[in-house]
Amino acid sequence: MKVSVTTIPLDELDIDLLLVPVAEGAVEATLKALSEQFGEIVQRTAADFTGAQDELIWLYPESGRARRLALVGMGPADRVDLERLRRVAARGAELARERKVVTAAIVRPQTSIDPESASQALVEGFMLAAYRFTRYKTDTSDLREIERLVIHETGEDEKASRRGAERGRIIAECVMTARDLVNLSPDEKTPTKFARLIEQSAKKYGYEADVWDKALIEEEGMGGLLAVNRGSPEPPTFTVLTWHPENALNERPVVLVGKGVVFDTGGLSLKPTKDSMDYMKSDMAGAAAVVGAMEALARLKIPLYVVGLIPATDNRPGENAYVPGEVIRMHSGKTVEVLNTDAEGRLILADALSYARTYRPILVIDLATLTGAQIIALGTEAAAVMTNNVEGAEERLQAIVAAGERSGDRVHPLPMYDEYAKLLESDVADLKNIGGREAGSITAAKFLEHFVDYPWIHIDMAGPAFLKEPKPYRPKGGTGFGVRLLVEFLRDFASPRRFSS
Repeated sequence: MKVSVTTIPLDELDIDLLLVPVAEGAVEATLKALSEQFGEIVQRTAADFTGAQDELIWLYPESGRARRLALVGMGPADRVDLERLRRVAARGAELARERKVVTAAIVRPQTSIDPESASQALVEGFMLAAYRFTRYKTDTSDLREIERLVIHETGEDEKASRRGAERGRIIAECVMTARDLVNLSPDEKTPTKFARLIEQSAKKYGYEADVWDKALIEEEGMGGLLAVNRGSPEPPTFTVLTWHPENALNERPVVLVGKGVVFDTGGLSLKPTKDSMDYMKSDMAGAAAVVGAMEALARLKIPLYVVGLIPATDNRPGENAYVPGEVIRMHSGKTVEVLNTDAEGRLILADALSYARTYRPILVIDLATLTGAQIIALGTEAAAVMTNNVEGAEERLQAIVAAGERSGDRVHPLPMYDEYAKLLESDVADLKNIGGREAGSITAAKFLEHFVDYPWIHIDMAGPAFLKEPKPYRPKGGTGFGVRLLVEFLRDFASPRRFSS
């Protein structure tokens, strides 16, 4: 989709659909101005339109070049934030799709939000709502793509609006990369094929990708990844992604780790099919988010040294599959008693987190569709976030939560009390891989904590990563959750103030 910003008079916009967001209290003034450009029919709608949130009125102008107008209510002006702008724009994309229009424009509303951020939010909301995954559809003749989106801006704010619109376009496209990867059929994203897709992304967008084969994984001693892979006919991969621009502000990297279980049957602890295994092509959504974020960092030229680590395998009950009761020696040297082969994500993440130590990272963030308990606790509206109790813990949590609120990829903290670690004590090994029914998301995080000795953030995104029913600008299937969160967090992290001392 082409995205642009214009300042030409509204009635000169040659467009199929013009979306006008209107807040409560601004209806009369807005309609009066519009009626001067599009005819009295606009003014006559005043009696039926209040600007209430999600209120909608269609208009077919008497004059001007726009073929349709849609007035969308934003609710009280003091409640309009970035997320509301995204949702208003998403409503516009839905309307455009319903009417099968090719070109659309949005009037940036005058709010307390700065023009750059507002334009970014409008573009993100519109593009992400317009997304469709049609790779496997044999007949797409009834689908019409929206080819062009225009943000209408006042003259004095044009440059800022252009910056925001372009950033929004790039970030939305990177979210779509993650969505596409999650939605791919499992036979098209075996560990090896998945790694090749990452290599293609790296070559296209200018970051590096180094793919380890099974021999290198064995040489490195990644016992968790190798154990999970034993039941599979496909070998594992471990992919190292690197974005290291010349103007990087940090000498030691930020490391992103993404869980890459490309399909999860549960292994010998087999999942039920309905509403469980049938959605497990999404169990690599954490890895997809890392790929999308690395694309965005390179395309936006963020001045940070960032490394991505993606351990990839499927988890199948093959003839040599690892079994409950087995003890695994991990990359770190610690031993783990396996009591449930469906708690496999933490095993491959633990190896990656252990390997991350070799970089002496200033911060590590892992993302994973790790536990069903996260969905029970927070549903699909927010991911769970946890951190280790070392220097800066509170600041890290505040920063990632704030980035979630700004980006729309919301996260909510869960506690990491020492008492939870006792649930992982094993009679025969250093620890076991499950902690029981209580506090499942927390005990999974406490398991991972055994393998880190640096500042670390863990994001359990099982709920928001893959939806069974659509939400505003989030479709059924892969949502690309985590890409916008990481980009927003890392853009803030790249502030020179952090590296000035």
